[in-house]
Amino acid sequence: MTRLLLKNIKSLVQIRDSSCLKVSGLEMKNIPCIENAWLAIDNGIIADYGSMEDFPGIEIWKGLEIIDCEGKLILPCYADSHTHIVYAGNREGEFVDRINGLTYEEIFERGGGILNSAKRLSETSEDDLFEQAMVRLHEVISQGTGSIEIKSGYGLSMESELKMLRVIKRIKEFNLIPVKATFLGAHALPLAYKNNKQGYIDSIINDMLPKIEAEKLADYIDVFCEQNYFTPEETTTILEAGKKHGLIAKVHAEQLSHSGGIQAGVNCHAISVDHLEFCNDEDIQVLKKSDTMATVLPGAAFFLGLPLPPARKMIDEGLPIAFASDYNPGSSPSGNMNLMMSLGCVQYKLTPEEVINASTINSAYAMNLSHEVGSITVGKKANFFITKPISSYAFIPYSFGSNLIESVYLNGIKQ
Repeated sequence: MTRLLLKNIKSLVQIRDSSCLKVSGLEMKNIPCIENAWLAIDNGIIADYGSMEDFPGIEIWKGLEIIDCEGKLILPCYADSHTHIVYAGNREGEFVDRINGLTYEEIFERGGGILNSAKRLSETSEDDLFEQAMVRLHEVISQGTGSIEIKSGYGLSMESELKMLRVIKRIKEFNLIPVKATFLGAHALPLAYKNNKQGYIDSIINDMLPKIEAEKLADYIDVFCEQNYFTPEETTTILEAGKKHGLIAKVHAEQLSHSGGIQAGVNCHAISVDHLEFCNDEDIQVLKKSDTMATVLPGAAFFLGLPLPPARKMIDEGLPIAFASDYNPGSSPSGNMNLMMSLGCVQYKLTPEEVINASTINSAYAMNLSHEVGSITVGKKANFFITKPISSYAFIPYSFGSNLIESVYLNGIKQ
């Protein structure tokens, strides 16, 4: 049993009551903190915290480890609610193609993009995929991530999609951090179904979903609702089929064009709609009437040179916003949430408070995990990180090229 007391914390950041599961609009401009604080951890759970002026007597905490955090901040670990970290190899060749002027769609038409990843994955063993993914998982943990969602979608066949989901299940069972699994069979149309889209949709619904439910391989179902991929009507059909097998909806929405993914997601009570580069005013009003989390993926828009999602307007209109990395080999080859926050401040004109809320409590909500992680709250998992000596939490997004994390703790144990 781990008992830990951290004292002289310069600032204990993102203190929340257990009733707070997300923050919206003007609330996102506030990050509750305790200056000159202490934090107590008992058996992997946040037990208590407070000001050093009310520091508890050491006699009540016998047999514990005491850490002096003078000059350092403590934040809850980031929650990354949208990743694709189970994949084979990489796609740096396409990175060069884009530099030379090819669009994402043109690369896809040449057999690149998602189809390239699907081919590589089909040729890679489950054990190899697991080993590659664990390297990436340890990487993002070292950068402050303490919970994560992982999607399939580079399989595009019964055998390969199940292989990906079984890898994600193995990562879950490793029990390092909370992991959510998403079935994204409707990520693209495989070559074998190039002229038979309905046949592939039928395969997802009639063949893949029953198997996924039988093996308990997924928590969510996702669809890439986009021109030349899946229409809003097809998206709705697939999501509703997933719900019958116990899967909660998510949607890749409005990334490359305005395609109706937000409306389809809200209609299906999606926990989140993600990307949102082409979100418009009507979409914002639709989201305001829902419990669906608008999730922005700054790395993808940055890497692909896409228009920026209207995150500033969404918050000003009263919406909650989540940030996630979209860590994947083709459009966002980074899972560094510190970088995502920097992009949020520099490109989207969000405040440090807003990007921290977007990357912790709100992104935890987008995984149905904000009761467990995403804030410094008594009873939540002791997943947090200690910074190096810095002036304030604003220094994290400000210092976009620096590693400011000194140590990461998961379940109260230093990694």
